[in-house]
Amino acid sequence: MTEETIRAERLAREVAFLKALVRVPSDNPPGDCAPHAEEAARLLEELGFEVERHGVPEPFVKSYGMRSVVNLVVRQRFGSGRGPVIALNAHGDVVPPGEGWTFDPYGATEKAGAIYGRGAAVSKSDFATYAFALLALREAPEGLDGTVELHFTYDEEAGGFLGPRWLIEHELTRPDYAISAGFSYAVVVAHNGCLHLEVLVRGKQAHAALPETGADALEAASLVLAAIYEERRRLYGITSATPGIGSPKITVGLISGGINTNVVPDRIVMRLDRRLTPEEDGGAVEKELSQLIEAAVAGRPGIELEIRRIILAEPLRTLPGTEKLVETIQKHATAVLGETPPATAVPLYTDARHYTAAGIPTVLYGAGPRSILEANAHAADEHVRISDLDAATKVIEATLRDLLRAE
Repeated sequence: MTEETIRAERLAREVAFLKALVRVPSDNPPGDCAPHAEEAARLLEELGFEVERHGVPEPFVKSYGMRSVVNLVVRQRFGSGRGPVIALNAHGDVVPPGEGWTFDPYGATEKAGAIYGRGAAVSKSDFATYAFALLALREAPEGLDGTVELHFTYDEEAGGFLGPRWLIEHELTRPDYAISAGFSYAVVVAHNGCLHLEVLVRGKQAHAALPETGADALEAASLVLAAIYEERRRLYGITSATPGIGSPKITVGLISGGINTNVVPDRIVMRLDRRLTPEEDGGAVEKELSQLIEAAVAGRPGIELEIRRIILAEPLRTLPGTEKLVETIQKHATAVLGETPPATAVPLYTDARHYTAAGIPTVLYGAGPRSILEANAHAADEHVRISDLDAATKVIEATLRDLLRAE
């Protein structure tokens, strides 16, 4: 059997593996992801891997608005095992499909060289990329020394606190390097962080015929909104020193409240999203933003505020040692793709940040096109090209071989 035939057969198995993952829903919310984890574990065991199942206790899962989380870990040792430990992390939870699909979001339809379905690009594709790159190493392990770990986790859409951070904090892993799910035409070395706050404005209800006898929470909330949108304009004037990030952003995404049309509203709730640049400290931004909101309604009779943190996701920052990952991936991507993917930053956030928070050099690299928009990630007709899946698998395999090369 020729090397080309072996590669073709392995790619066919990889495509079938990915399709099987896409066909099992793992929407978050509602975040009942244990069934998908069990199917992924079964598929990995069929490939010959030993799979550790690390279930997160129900109280912690519910505290993050989810129903079930089981993290999967595969550990493959090569040689003496004294070489570096490299973690490959992808998440199996996905956003709900939404409307506008022309394909079954759980059908894993293959058409014109692409696989369509929710999670096909983000990031079930990298379950396949990483598993089959490791499979190729296991089938030809000569000259390798160290350990590769697969970390397949299930709460990225809820912040990653029960996935990578759980594994690290519970001392279930301590890799020297980490590669997290990404796309094939860029090596991501930094990304934004994110702060979500809930702002509760309390007033006093009154009859609409006598609004002066109440304390209008909506009127007070409008002052908070005005302050936030003025802050948005100020932030537009700031540019991050990290290429690809741009400016900090702030958005009010949800507002609810009121009792009835003829009643002065006594309660308004807002949720806001503040994107953090790599230069910013999330705690400091939270304090400053809370002060801005409190100042907007200071001194208004009958008005009270409660500000509650929902999520604080610190940015992915470039650590010393990251350059080794970047240079190795770029070298092999150039050979496979015919072009060198740039080292860049992106203005979104992922659970890869939990690795850098623990001092582990980390980059994002995996299967996918040049942009989130091109993949329809988090949108209708999400897909990944089989050629990109194949290319990313080859690049990750070659990168691991270099990093694990015995001295």
